[in-house]
Amino acid sequence: MPPAEGDLPLLLDHARAAGEIARRHHRKDVLTWEKEGGAGPVTAADLEIDAMLRSRLLAARPGYGWLSEETEDNAARLAHERVFIVDPIDGTRSFMRGEDTFCHALAVAEAGEIVAAAAYFPIRDEMFWAVKGGGAFRNGERLAVSSRIEIDGASALAGRAQVVPSSWPGGAPPVRREFRNSLVYRHCLVASGRFDLAFTLRPAWEWDVAAGELIAAEAGATVSTAKGGAWRYNAAEPRMPGVVVGPAALHADILARLKPAA
Repeated sequence: MPPAEGDLPLLLDHARAAGEIARRHHRKDVLTWEKEGGAGPVTAADLEIDAMLRSRLLAARPGYGWLSEETEDNAARLAHERVFIVDPIDGTRSFMRGEDTFCHALAVAEAGEIVAAAAYFPIRDEMFWAVKGGGAFRNGERLAVSSRIEIDGASALAGRAQVVPSSWPGGAPPVRREFRNSLVYRHCLVASGRFDLAFTLRPAWEWDVAAGELIAAEAGATVSTAKGGAWRYNAAEPRMPGVVVGPAALHADILARLKPAA
């Protein structure tokens, strides 16, 4: 069995285990504080899930590296061919508000590419997963992106600040915009065809994108940075310059609008 296929059951099992912890804290008075440097909120649930995942996943795969939003980073991971990239709770603000659109995002990168991924939404009991070359699925149902080719009126997931005219030399995209806190959830919604595309021009951490990128790509989406390039995961500075995800025609239109006219 290829390593990626062998890793998928591990990711699925531990994503569900993370969900058990999240459900125990959901809509409860969980301890919450702000991270230093304006890095956003974190809760005791985030840290409990992170500790569980790190302990169990690395025990199962001691030769893998580790990169997580809630673990202090160090350069040791750079020496590993395969690395777990984890967001214990993607959409912490949604979790804090008692909503159901947060997830546990787990991925494995091999030589810079994501090869296995799982994103579990515990309150919805909705599991998305993918293995490189094997398609993307939600609760056993195969996923496919929208077939839309016209960007005018397309449904897009993006923050309000992402569509200000000053950011678009070629003109802001004429889309119907909505927003979800979890970046992985945005990828999953595009993968399932419920939205046509998603984009952010803000820098994004690898753990906010890794699982969603593979799920969207295996569902037929084109995924790139906001500069149009591919991203090599497990980078020394694991922060990418924005993300664009959607069917090929819409993806190309977004990138064209981001570039100044010749």
